[in-house]
Parts: sequence; C-alpha cells; structure tokens
Amino acid sequence: MAKRSILIVGGGTAGWLTAAYLARFFDLARNPRLSITLLASDEIGSIGVGEGAFPTIRNTLQYIGVDESEFVRRASATFKQGIRFDDWVRTPRDGRSSHFLHPFEAPYHGDGHSLVSYWLLQDEATRRPFAEAMTIQNRVAEAQRAPKRPGEEAFGGPLNYAYHFDATRLAQVLSNQARALGVDHLPGTLTGVGLHPESGAIDHVVTAEHGVLTADLYIDCSGFRAELIGALGAPFRSVKHQLFTDRALACKIPYDAPDAPLESYTIAAAHEGGWTWDIGLAGARGVGCVYSSDHLSDDRAADILSGYTGGRSQDVGVRSIPFAAGYRPTPWVKNCVAVGLSGGFLEPLESTGLVTIETAAAMIAEMFPLGGPVAAPARRFNELMTARYENIVNFLKLHYCLSRRDEPFWRDNADPASIPDRLKELLDEWRYRPPGRFDFILDLESFAFFNYQYILYGMEYRTDLTPVREEFPDVAEAERIFARIRSFGAQAAHELPLHRALVDQINAASYA
Repeated sequence: MAKRSILIVGGGTAGWLTAAYLARFFDLARNPRLSITLLASDEIGSIGVGEGAFPTIRNTLQYIGVDESEFVRRASATFKQGIRFDDWVRTPRDGRSSHFLHPFEAPYHGDGHSLVSYWLLQDEATRRPFAEAMTIQNRVAEAQRAPKRPGEEAFGGPLNYAYHFDATRLAQVLSNQARALGVDHLPGTLTGVGLHPESGAIDHVVTAEHGVLTADLYIDCSGFRAELIGALGAPFRSVKHQLFTDRALACKIPYDAPDAPLESYTIAAAHEGGWTWDIGLAGARGVGCVYSSDHLSDDRAADILSGYTGGRSQDVGVRSIPFAAGYRPTPWVKNCVAVGLSGGFLEPLESTGLVTIETAAAMIAEMFPLGGPVAAPARRFNELMTARYENIVNFLKLHYCLSRRDEPFWRDNADPASIPDRLKELLDEWRYRPPGRFDFILDLESFAFFNYQYILYGMEYRTDLTPVREEFPDVAEAERIFARIRSFGAQAAHELPLHRALVDQINAASYA
C-alpha cells in the first residue's frame, strides 16, 4: 500500500490537538504507511478567547497520553466544575443581583425516580434553585472546593470536571506530545496555495522556508485567516442574526496575593450588551468582555471591562478580538478539511470552540481513508459538523432568549425572529414537560439534555406539570432524595480540598 501523507497548516490548539490525536489514533511512530507534518511558525500563538474547556477534554488528553498533573503544571491549569451565570435572568436593580450554576455533574437520577418533575411541582417561591436541588456539585463549587482529592486517579474523581488553562501554554503541551507521537514539525510560513488545474483540489502549498510541499490531505488550522479552505472557496454561513456578539476585549489580572481563593467555575456576568468572562488560572485571572458591536461601542465595552475589574484592566494589556459568528457548512472540500477557527466559531460561551476541535479531530481519525479517494468522507463529515454547529447555536441561543433583562441587546435576543425554529419548537414542548434524552441525537450533539435543563431552569423557564400532578405520587420519596443530596453536598464541601490547595499541591510536586 502506498504511503499517505497529511499536512496540517497552522499550530495553536487546533493544529497541535488534531496532530496529536491523529498520531495517537494511527500509532504514527510505528506506522510506515502514514506521515503527518505540521507547518507553523516557531512562535505558537492562540486567539486567547477561550481559556476554558468542557469535560470531554479529559478523555482527549488522556487518549493522547498527556499526564494530568504535568498538564496542570505546564498549562497553568485549574479545575472547572461548571459556569456561574450572574444577572442573566433580569437586570439588577437597587444592588440586587442573582446567579445560577450550570454544573458539569448530571442531575441525580436513581431508584427509578426522575427528580426533575418533582422539583417542577414544588412551590416556586420556596424551592431551592435547580442546580442546588439536583446535584452536590453546586454546593462544592460554591464553597471553592476542588472536584477531587490529591492522589485520586488521573482524569477521574467523585465529580465531573474540565479545566481552565492558559491557551498558549496548552498549545505547547499539545505540541510536545504530538512530536513525541511522531508528528514532524516544520517551522515555517505559508506563502501560497496552488490548485490543481483540472480537479480544483489543492495541488501544493508554498512556504517561505521549505519551498513547495505536497500531501494527500491538507488540514487547515490557520485560524480566522482560513488560508487553505478559503482558497477552495468554501462558503461561510453567518449566524449573526441569531447570535449577536462579535467582539471581545481580553486581559489577564494578577491576584492580590498568591494564596487568593480560587473559584472552580467560569463566571459569566451579563452586562448591557453581552457578558464578561472571569476565569481563575493558577497565577492570574483571565477576564474578557464579550459584546455586540451593534449594541455597544468599543469605548463603552472598555468601560464595562474596567468597571468589572475595578479599573485594573487599564493597567494591563487588553487585546481586542473581533470575530464573526458562523461556520462553513462544507469544511471538508476535496482534499482539504478545516478544523478550529478556519471551520467556524460561534462565541466564547460554554467553551464550544474547543469542543468542535475535539469533535473534528476524532471524526477525521475515524473517517480518513488509508486507501481510495481522500475526499470520500467529505459529505458525511460536512453533514455531521453542520448539524453540530446548528445544535450548538440552539444551545447558546437558549442562554439569551429567555432573559428578561430590559436593555436593547437582551430584548433583541428575546425577539422570536432571532430564535432558531428548532429551538422554538422545543421551548413550546418544554412548557409541558422537561427536556429529555430523546429530544436530541447523541452523535449530533455537544451538550446533553441535562445541560439544557440547567440553563432552562436556571433562567426560570416554567414547565407546568400541575395538570398532571397525580402522575407523580412519590412525593415523600423524592423529598428524602432531595434531603440526601443536601446532606451529601454539605459532606463533600467539608471533605474535598480547597481548590487553591489542590492546585498548589500539584504545582509544588514539580519541585519535589
């Protein structure tokens, strides 16, 4: 069998994660039938928007052979147990704010009882918030505790979690692992793309340092520049009419003290024209203001960021990051496939950028033909990725369209004309029943039905089960389970270590 070659153009998280995943999947170091080369400058850059992940990243890192403790040390990583949404439901008045948590742990479900329906039937005025009632993770995260203890198995623990990390350092970790797995790194810069005169596929690429390079499959990880997929004319589908944010201002804020308490969730704080992220890394906070330029001026966004940071953003470097919410419905064209920002980006909320990179890398690995036409999987890949993007748009829009804030940005988000048809259909059904697993096709989704439940009921959506209350007679048993969750939550918050203490212990081990 003839040897096949893959050329990845661009480093960063997308390029190096894809390279490492493919190298591991194909056992590259011992595979004489395949070569993988990554072309990128020596200086590893990153867009710096998303410095958080979804729990799938644990499986990905473990699969490619990264050591968890070493990853925490080298990527300045911390543990992320979910996202806390501040003031998304309504505009704060008279100093009164509200928040809810989207934890990563699934709601408790046991002994044949689905507690969601029993929670919905409780008195709205006195019942506990949904996440607090349904899982112990809410209590643990609010107490600034870690999701695991020192010495527990790598990538495992009593609670589900992801990470916060320095994106540039993550790319370096992935680069080291990819090269250890057999990927060849060519430091260099792309200067041109040559198309085949008959087929229209990529015939070769031109580099300043290495001249002409050829491959069987080209993977475009060149970011928003989309240097390869753009040359093939792959169209871009904007979703700006549904997701309005298109700018971010990002900065790093040092802690007041090295032992400052460390949150173990991302804080997403709503403001008049979007939201602000606040991510606790080991050595600093990553803070960014996400906004819609149609609703907020750049100067006003800078003022909001300054207000959130107590003026400290004025003393550090602030990056302005424009982005276009959308994706390419045909990210695989002929012998080229786009991964990461070149294939699409929606917005920083819920860390969906990294999730789509993980998905694309896994699909390329499964679908890549070691023989036969290299474009054979393109149609299936495109269908699956397009469906993923469409469903992510629905999930992100859910966060916005239920808000009762009164600023123009939020009123426009609640306009039915801006809500995708599929989401509108589901919202109509969820007035009479909670979201369930059959609402979603697993292979087309990045988020499970319970992720929708956390957002839906955190945003105070009303599912009215009172007309069918008699269908749920086990109220006493449900109350016992709710009490057990509260008890276990208090116990876990007492027994699990402080988040800062666990991270400091892992980092100190590198000096032992």
